Amino acid sequence: MGSRAEDLVQRVLARVGLAQSESRIAADAQDYWASRTSVGSASWKANSHWRDAPVFGDGELWYEIGERHLEMFDRGARAVGFDRPLGRVVEWGCGGGANAIHFAPRATEFVGVDVVTATLDECARQVSTHSDVPFTPVLAEVARPERVIEEIGTCDLFLCFYLFELIPTPEYGERLLRIASRVLAPGGLALIQVKYHEGDFWSRPRRRGYRTSVAGMTTYSVPEFWDLVTRVGLRPEGLTLVPENELDRRYAYFLVSKD
Repeated sequence: MGSRAEDLVQRVLARVGLAQSESRIAADAQDYWASRTSVGSASWKANSHWRDAPVFGDGELWYEIGERHLEMFDRGARAVGFDRPLGRVVEWGCGGGANAIHFAPRATEFVGVDVVTATLDECARQVSTHSDVPFTPVLAEVARPERVIEEIGTCDLFLCFYLFELIPTPEYGERLLRIASRVLAPGGLALIQVKYHEGDFWSRPRRRGYRTSVAGMTTYSVPEFWDLVTRVGLRPEGLTLVPENELDRRYAYFLVSKD
């Protein structure tokens, strides 16, 4: 009830004109993910998807998350006739490696992007236990994600799971999609997950109070995100809706290509 009341207060304040700026929310996000008071706590590990987070119990659910995403990618790739070798794979917001351990064995190199060194180290450790594929860590800043574009280089597959709901604002999401468009090679694919809303008060973007609702900050309507993908020069190829799973509700997965 306390968290619900806090959510109500923050949403009402934003609704009456007291939404925080993107730069302010980005600074709060950077502090949450990278500060010494956050890193390593149970809630932080859960939000970062580390295998030993209590929310994942014995780790079976943690393993299944990435397994499901790989199966989803395979279905989408078959549907659009994508049959070339993956080569370099980039995951923006790689977290503790739940996806990387499944996708890396298909790649010649796996590039993990995150805003926390400890998380990049954990992802690298998990990848090394499941494959011999080289892991390249890229440390980004929440406020300046574009700075790592050159460091990332080009890729054949761009992945982003459980991250867009954590970003400061919906407008910030366009910046990430433009990065995806920059780094994707022609003919490449991206699989990007967002939280969708249906227009109601409780599920729309929150726009303030980052620390008190990390996973509830940013949502999109399905048509809104579809249009955003096309605006940055990418092509939506398919959509999978997951109304609810073991972690949360209202997930939308967009399969995207680059001409």
